[in-house]
Amino acid sequence: MTSHVLSPRGMAAAARFAVIALFLPLASPVSAADLKWEAVSAEVSMGKAIRLEVRLVGAAAPIPNSEIKVTSTRIDMGPDNMAAMDAPLRPLPSPAPGVFAFETDFVMAGRWALSLTATVPGQKEPVSGVVIFTVKDAPAKKSSEMDKPVEERKLLYYRNPMGLADVSPEPKKDWMGMDYIPVYEGENSGPKGSIQVSLDKVQRAGVTTEPVKRHMVRKTVRATGTVAPDERTLSVVGFKFDGFVDELYVKEMGVEVKAGEPLAKVWMSSQEVFIRQADFLRALGEERPSGKPMPEEINLRTFGFPDAAIANLKKTREPSRTLVWSSPMAGTVIEKPALQGMKFNAGDMLFKLADLSTVWVMAEVAERDLSAIRVGQRARVNLKAFPGEPFEGKVALILPHINMASRTAMLRIELPNPDTRIKLGLYADVSIDAEASDEPVFAIPASAIIDNGDRRVVFVSKGEGRFEPREVKLGANGGGMVEVREGLADGDEIVVTGNFLIDAESNLKAALSGFTATSAAEPAPTSDMAAKP
Repeated sequence: MTSHVLSPRGMAAAARFAVIALFLPLASPVSAADLKWEAVSAEVSMGKAIRLEVRLVGAAAPIPNSEIKVTSTRIDMGPDNMAAMDAPLRPLPSPAPGVFAFETDFVMAGRWALSLTATVPGQKEPVSGVVIFTVKDAPAKKSSEMDKPVEERKLLYYRNPMGLADVSPEPKKDWMGMDYIPVYEGENSGPKGSIQVSLDKVQRAGVTTEPVKRHMVRKTVRATGTVAPDERTLSVVGFKFDGFVDELYVKEMGVEVKAGEPLAKVWMSSQEVFIRQADFLRALGEERPSGKPMPEEINLRTFGFPDAAIANLKKTREPSRTLVWSSPMAGTVIEKPALQGMKFNAGDMLFKLADLSTVWVMAEVAERDLSAIRVGQRARVNLKAFPGEPFEGKVALILPHINMASRTAMLRIELPNPDTRIKLGLYADVSIDAEASDEPVFAIPASAIIDNGDRRVVFVSKGEGRFEPREVKLGANGGGMVEVREGLADGDEIVVTGNFLIDAESNLKAALSGFTATSAAEPAPTSDMAAKP
């Protein structure tokens, strides 16, 4: 075991240090108020994927990033705690100890506020703060006259960065702290009424163009209707004489019958029919020219006697008061007023038959869509009874009249129904693929049109950020396309998206034109133009 003995010189140094330590204050821990966030670089450029770097300052010694946990972040265009516009914020790996990096998209120049909250070792409460970044508008690419350096071009005025009709002869800031944008001579060049927009602003706004071409304008016409029987197959069973229903062979509605199948046996109370039978039987014993029908037989058929009844008279040679009546067609009994033992008069309906292998959908279409409907067009029919199972039919007839109350036209759509699943009276939703134009026409996307109620305007791209407004006359529309009858030519490059920016620039230019005209007539005094005595 060894011992350390201080030398006389070491003992003297230790004594001096002890005396000094008695007069030094004790070190206190750093409070949350002493810590704050600050920007590594407070000025950044406008655009996408812009890098931001901040650091936490005020600690006695650097705190490792691994011990600081950022719990909340937000970036918004909100100077003075006014959150007007926010942007997505994405964390990035730390570039250096004590520095935190993020990535965001800046869509507008001005002051943006980054709010952070983090838990820090040794602090009872989270450390929060707001870091202000000044976003600068990136210089736009210029061409021709605009390729000249700024100092070589004549400065006209400064305009509001938000597009408001507010200009200034001198640099200034708006209420959000954004710098007014300088406007130089040459930026308003071009044909009368044209608009010049910087290329970087065009790109940021997502302005896209496409050439004008000929298209078939198609639209989907929608209608509602109900299922009805095919009127061409309807048949009514009735008699041309009075009588009684002696026996019913088909006793219920909805039964399918075959042609010639017995329906009922009737008792004929008409004396005239009995006399016609006697005349026919008497004529059978007389010699008549062969090959010619007997007038007496014709009389019986006039009363509706079927072939089977006439054949039975020839066989029995006796008149009958009863008659078995058969179905004149194959079909479904859709009405049956006949009852066992009921009395009927000549002309009364006892049965109503219909062939339901084909049904009609009687659909009502709006008056405005009538011009697009043609006979033979394909129609999709959706029935409430069979959801998700559309039926295919075709337009067979457009009825010649309009419903005056609903201002709709009636269509007849033929629908195959071989298994008779489709029942009469079902509600139907109908969609018809219609041609809004008979041949290809100049057509543009509906998004390209700016409609202010009085005029319809389309912007034609002239290249290099110049756009010319064109007033157009429109025609048929459908499927997101609109026919253009006047105002555009084949191959014109038009703006289809982002035209709101160009429209705003157009309105601004009109306002600035009025401003400059007024300024030329009566120069507005400014603080720097005050008259000196």
